[in-house]
Amino acid sequence: MSADLTRKEFLQWLGLSSAAFVLPGLAAESSQWQQGDLVHILPTVNHQRFLIKTSFKKPQQQAPRLRVGNDIFGSDIVAGTMKDTAGRFWAFEVKRLKPATEYQLQILDHQLNPQTDCWPLKTFPAPNASPQRLRILSYTCAGGNEEVIEADGVAHAIPLAHRQELLQRALAEKPDLLIANGDHVYWDERTMSKYKPQSVIDAYQRAFDKHGQMQRQEPILGHNNETILTGIVDQQIAHLYGVMLRSTPVFMLTDDHDLFDNDEAKKEYITLPPDSHMLEAARTVQSLYYPEYLPYQTQPGDLPGSGGKYRSDDLSETFGTVRYGNLFEAVLYDTKRYVSIDGEQGKMVPDSVEAWLAKRTKSDDSTHFVHIPSTPIAWSAGKWGEWYPDLLDAKTGKLSLQKQKPHWPSGWWDQHQRILAMLGQQKKRIPIILSGDLHMSSAAKISESGDLNFVKNPIHAIVVGTLGSGAAAYPSRARGVLPQVPSQMQAEEYVRPVEKNGFTIIDINADSMNFNMYTWRSPELFTAIANLRPAYVFSLSEANK
Repeated sequence: MSADLTRKEFLQWLGLSSAAFVLPGLAAESSQWQQGDLVHILPTVNHQRFLIKTSFKKPQQQAPRLRVGNDIFGSDIVAGTMKDTAGRFWAFEVKRLKPATEYQLQILDHQLNPQTDCWPLKTFPAPNASPQRLRILSYTCAGGNEEVIEADGVAHAIPLAHRQELLQRALAEKPDLLIANGDHVYWDERTMSKYKPQSVIDAYQRAFDKHGQMQRQEPILGHNNETILTGIVDQQIAHLYGVMLRSTPVFMLTDDHDLFDNDEAKKEYITLPPDSHMLEAARTVQSLYYPEYLPYQTQPGDLPGSGGKYRSDDLSETFGTVRYGNLFEAVLYDTKRYVSIDGEQGKMVPDSVEAWLAKRTKSDDSTHFVHIPSTPIAWSAGKWGEWYPDLLDAKTGKLSLQKQKPHWPSGWWDQHQRILAMLGQQKKRIPIILSGDLHMSSAAKISESGDLNFVKNPIHAIVVGTLGSGAAAYPSRARGVLPQVPSQMQAEEYVRPVEKNGFTIIDINADSMNFNMYTWRSPELFTAIANLRPAYVFSLSEANK
């Protein structure tokens, strides 16, 4: 285990132990977990490490400490690493832990005085272990400023209180981990301030006037940009989650809005690939607020976005692995950060990432294996940054290929086909894709895609539900069309697109993956959230694939 406790500090800590140490379980008995000046905690884990991101109400003049251990003599003290320039944001990395082991954690100040109650966090089983079950919570689009409301009263994001209540309802199901698929922040600096209908421009301008606009040519940390950025993101991440996920490992996949713009291409501008300001904004937010991906031996350490000045050498910003023993493995991949738009050579992910996806998909060392891209597969809303060339036909209200999608590179479709082909070639596992981005809940069984035929081994595509979207964000309003199966694909929708807020609980055992989709949308009563029952239930197994 990683420790930063000197002998002098240890003796000092023993003298304070009656105040600083809380026996496991005592904090759980309290009706209110004491968080002191802590604003938020977001942890991630693998089978031998913790990575925890935190923020405080006030700057900490010296590094806070994290106590890790289950008794006074078996604990280590780990010093935090400051991530901002003011001292509000601190990360804790804990290494050399035991697999499948619960540890009691507690934040102390630099003098080893307790700042919070204890809380538990558990490592995952070793990669070759055989756990019997796993429960996953997943959703997309949790971000958004609730103050961005158009003149007609239509909001771009639901209130934080509604998102928090949905999250509390989800956590009542006691998931083992959380996968939040993209769009943790909505603050589109260019596309919402110049190129949208005036009602949208006005709504965002009011928010820009309140929080300020970053200077794109200046650095973020150590500049006024830092204050502006944290003022924006505190509301959308730190205040949303608070400390409620302190015992739930999170895997937060990034997408286009996390780059502080929408994925759009017009005559006036193309937002992707991201420019240096977009990359710095996205990387700073991740460095401050939520954990990067921890390494696994099956994931190359030199994939794009690994290491660098924002993170430890073996952490990854955009491509990650979730491995839970030999029961479950998922590959997570951001399809916007390293996108290329060079016509037939265009790709959503670089060649090295595609090679990693192919190798892991071909492997058979886990019972279940899932792809989790940030751009949905099996649905289109006619927007530019999709795998598909479809555009909305205003006359028919349907997606079609009658007109060419401007600036759309055909290489995206080619890579899409290669990814589906590798999924369809699996012989021992059901091919499954979990996606986000589109503001909806849906599920479909793909039987054909272009010249690929999957009738004998259909691919299941699922969009896991949107936690934070307001009415203005739903495709039927923002795009003028409900998402549809693309023109070049044949798929049976067993959950047709549902434009409601919600989340999905996925129960995994050796024989099946079982899905429970929860949905809610105002004007349904806020009080109904606490008692939500699944709106859609289905199971994927060899028997019913």
